[in-house]
Amino acid sequence: MLNSKQLLEIKAISRATLNNYVALGILPNPVIRTPGENEGRATRLGYFDDAAVQRIQQVQLLKKQGMSMAHIAQELSASLAPDRQSEPTIDSVAGASEKSVNTLQDTRIQKLSAFPLEVGRASPGKPLRPNHLSFDGSIEDLPGPAYMVSNNFELIWWNNKAQHSFFDHNDQMPRDLGPRNLLQLLFGTEAASDADRMRELLMPHLAAAKKRLSQQALMKIYSSLDRRQLGILKDVYEATQPAGKEPMTHFPAMLRDGNGELMPHDLYTCFYREGIFFTYSPVILDDDYLLEFLSTRNQVINELLKQRKPYLTYVTAMVADVQNSIKICSELPAEEYFELINNIWQESAPIFRKYYGTYGKRAGDGMVYYFFPQPDCDYKLNAIKCSLELQEMMKGITQKWQARKGWFSDIFLNIGLNEGQEWFGSYHAGGHVEFTVLGETINYASRISDFARNGSVWATKNMLNKLPQHDRAKIDFGVSRRTQNDESVFVSNTYSSVSNLIDESSHTSGKFQDIGMIPITEIRAME
Repeated sequence: MLNSKQLLEIKAISRATLNNYVALGILPNPVIRTPGENEGRATRLGYFDDAAVQRIQQVQLLKKQGMSMAHIAQELSASLAPDRQSEPTIDSVAGASEKSVNTLQDTRIQKLSAFPLEVGRASPGKPLRPNHLSFDGSIEDLPGPAYMVSNNFELIWWNNKAQHSFFDHNDQMPRDLGPRNLLQLLFGTEAASDADRMRELLMPHLAAAKKRLSQQALMKIYSSLDRRQLGILKDVYEATQPAGKEPMTHFPAMLRDGNGELMPHDLYTCFYREGIFFTYSPVILDDDYLLEFLSTRNQVINELLKQRKPYLTYVTAMVADVQNSIKICSELPAEEYFELINNIWQESAPIFRKYYGTYGKRAGDGMVYYFFPQPDCDYKLNAIKCSLELQEMMKGITQKWQARKGWFSDIFLNIGLNEGQEWFGSYHAGGHVEFTVLGETINYASRISDFARNGSVWATKNMLNKLPQHDRAKIDFGVSRRTQNDESVFVSNTYSSVSNLIDESSHTSGKFQDIGMIPITEIRAME
């Protein structure tokens, strides 16, 4: 018998072409088994009968004669129907070897991961046709199970195939992200009863997790697992190599269909700032279409984010507004005003990325960003650090525009911060996606931003109280108070209700009545 590598070399055809011949029924299903000593490092290879060489020669000859592939398949596949009743031979379960997507078309390592998954497939004896596995470039039509997790490995999107394969499709997913922890869900599958099978299932997921998470962070996230489960998790974590720097990686896998039949698949893992995307594809499917789609990263992540299901999560909301924007607008020509605002947005973008801020929306010259829990840093501290860095950014922008326009006044970005647990979702129309948080958290942050003056950063007592004491001790915060001599003194580590900080004689005092009882503090610096 010839292994797939030898057959590809002898006939000078691509892996995609070979897969198509199997899918069309021109060639029988390969026998999957352990390769010999001199057949490379692959743990599994597909083997074809020597007659496969002659069969491919027939196809090439008929193509030269002008016959279409549909007619060739119809003529040649009939003779293989009895052979297709037999199932591939399986020797044993073996470990996986990660491959960069750049080498996918050169070789595929066949690995068995014997956990039951319900993946659609034609019944035995019926050759799989390409139209049964076609992919038209839509997230909803991915050919196999697909799901996306946050950087904390919490499930934020999944398709129906994944719902029926990995997760209990009889129950609704919890609305809170905590119970949607992917590895916890995987430990709840039938495979978890067998330690070896569970290790095989965890391996590609931990390779992805290891790229972004330390072992300490991972164990903290999965502290709810029992001792046996944590032991398996730790063993696989230590034995698994992290995914490389490539934006997309590949693992081979064997999934069971609804009839319990093993079927070779490719698992593609795509890395985005917003999370990690996993999708399985049957090996007999010509992957060129899928790979081409996955390579359009902006399109893929845009579709995923649009389809992301609403969930309840902890979040720090930041609202930032340019002070006296109406006055600035009146003093500048329209094109210069737009240039100034775009200048602020463009210079702030990398700062938000640095601290994992998620864009919410922009209203006029203001902006809204959300900071969500991260595996290796505190999302509340991220929001504070980001705010203080924005303050420094505005000093540079002010100096540039003062020199350019001969101004003497500063350009301020007033920032309000608040933290809470709220529903997070998105609105989308056409290609535009806008993320939003529902509830009082964002409303209070917006009102506190209105209250802030002269580029200050104000946060709620509720938010700072949720920080560990050792982190809170690094923050310089407090409230300015008036002495008997009417001098302003900054009192550190204190809070005040909004109503005690506003001048009741001011014509603007009335608009803060709805947040008058909220205790807030000004954040000035951080170690």
